[in-house]
Amino acid sequence: MTGKSSPKSHTVDVSEGEFVFQENDLGTEMYIVHEGQVEILESIGAEMKRLAVMEKGDFFGEMSLLDDLPRNASARALSDSRLLRINGSMFVQMLRKEPEIAIRIMRKFSRRLREADRMLKQTISGLDGTSVGISSESQAPERRHGKECLRDEKSGMTFYLLEGEETTVGRKDPVTGIYPGIDLTPVDSQRSTSRRHAKLYRKGGKFYVAEGIGTMNGTFVNSTRLETGVPMEIEDGNEVRFGVVGLTFHLS
Repeated sequence: MTGKSSPKSHTVDVSEGEFVFQENDLGTEMYIVHEGQVEILESIGAEMKRLAVMEKGDFFGEMSLLDDLPRNASARALSDSRLLRINGSMFVQMLRKEPEIAIRIMRKFSRRLREADRMLKQTISGLDGTSVGISSESQAPERRHGKECLRDEKSGMTFYLLEGEETTVGRKDPVTGIYPGIDLTPVDSQRSTSRRHAKLYRKGGKFYVAEGIGTMNGTFVNSTRLETGVPMEIEDGNEVRFGVVGLTFHLS
C-alpha cells in the first residue's frame, strides 16, 4: 500500500483504485473504514471476485492479525478513503472498549464454520446420493413478509416483520455477511443501531422483543429499557426504540 499515513493518528489515506493489501501479503494489522468504501476481493483463477464492500464503521483484515498467516483476500479502495490502522496492541485495547467488535468477529467466524460444515455435508450427500440444504439470513434471495410492521412516523417508512417465528432488527453487516430481517440503515443516520440489535418474535399469538448480545445504545419499549436477552411483550401501538431510532409497532 502506498497511501499516506500518519503515525500519530494511525490513519491511512487511500486513493480510489489503490490496494490496501493484496492476497498472500503478510499482515500484522487490521483496518476500520472511517471514510469511503473498500471492496474485498478474492482470486478465482485469473479473475477477482468481489466478496463484500466495506463502508464507514466496517472492519477488515482481522484474520491475519489473529492467526499471523498471509492475507487470504485483497482489499482495494472503491473511492478515496480514510482508514484507521489497528496493530496488535491497539486491537486488544479496542476489544476492551468496544465489545461489539468482538461479537462481530465471533459471528463472522461462526458463519464461516457453518459454511464449511454445509459444504462438507453437501460433499458427503453427493457421494451417497442425498441432498442437504441449509439456509441462512444472508443466503435467502427472497423473504416473505407478514402484515405486522414497525413504522417510522417521521419519514413514513414501514418495515414489515418476516413470516415465521422471528425477525432480527439491525443494520446490514458486510463484515459477517449477515443481513437482518429489518435493516434500519435508511432511518439511522447516527448509526446508533447495532448490527444485530434485537429480535422480534411470535409466541402463542403474542409478540415479543429481545435485545441481542453485544448491543450498544439500548433497546426500549415505551421508554422502558430492556435487559439483554430478556424478552418484553409488545402490543399494537407500542413505541419500540433501537438506539435513537423510535418506531411504532403495528399489527397491520
